[in-house]
Amino acid sequence: MSTLALTGATGFVGSAVLDEALAQGHDVRALTRREQEQRAGVEWIAGTLADPGALARLCGGADAVIHVAGLTNTPDPADFESANVTGTAAMISAARDASASRFVFVSSLSAREPELSAYGASKARAEALVEGSRLDWTILRPPAVYGPRDADMFELFRSARLGLVPLPPGGATSIIHVADLARLLVALTGRGRLKAIYEPDDGREGGWAHKELAAAIGRAVGRRAVFAPHLPKGMLDLAARADRLVRGDRAKLTVDRVGYMAHPNWVARSDRRVPSEVWKPQIGGEEGLKATAEWYAREGWF
Repeated sequence: MSTLALTGATGFVGSAVLDEALAQGHDVRALTRREQEQRAGVEWIAGTLADPGALARLCGGADAVIHVAGLTNTPDPADFESANVTGTAAMISAARDASASRFVFVSSLSAREPELSAYGASKARAEALVEGSRLDWTILRPPAVYGPRDADMFELFRSARLGLVPLPPGGATSIIHVADLARLLVALTGRGRLKAIYEPDDGREGGWAHKELAAAIGRAVGRRAVFAPHLPKGMLDLAARADRLVRGDRAKLTVDRVGYMAHPNWVARSDRRVPSEVWKPQIGGEEGLKATAEWYAREGWF
């Protein structure tokens, strides 16, 4: 097995990648801002993406790098540049200096439409850096990621329990369970010369219409029917400003997020599908949503 360098290991997606890598017998070096409990197979590297010494220790001797860390939400859109663009440039430099054989980068479907949000624009610029890096790279653009420990999609599950799921303007989206995404990220570390941008999903052709997804989340939490109105962009903008007033920097809905939420098509494209010999999704939407709702209930999140 190989040694993997991992950023974002303490976050939602990164922690699932860490679990999967260890389960497959890999050793992991993981970047962390805070002290972590010791864990077999894991070497915690104290530091941040702004610390060249820490990144050198992280990547030194690693067979592959999985760069998950990034900023997905902030009250100040200017923060996306330093976290997602400058941070990715620093990881590319460290991986190149360490002669890592693979660089796997987690981007976002929002990079397809960079004009819609500062977040999507930052991911598009980070992708361009990876593509021009001369590393052996692969870029993933996950759709909406859900699963145990996810705090973002949890808001929809909690609303569905009350019988109401507010939706953006009409459209469709793809989803992927975090365990499937983690399996894919680890699988890609052993696939050399796979320079491509992939858009993985749960295997549902055409994705999920927003109302279909709301109904599926309702079924997952035991509601046979939920009221799922489409809200116009202007109303979502007002809701984002209200969320900022109520929750401050912890607001989940921001004006920047509304920018891409209101776009009608966030469906993974078939011409960007991961080759079947590399990976196939194992967790269907209905199954995964139900299991996730059960996890939330078991852990007392509701």
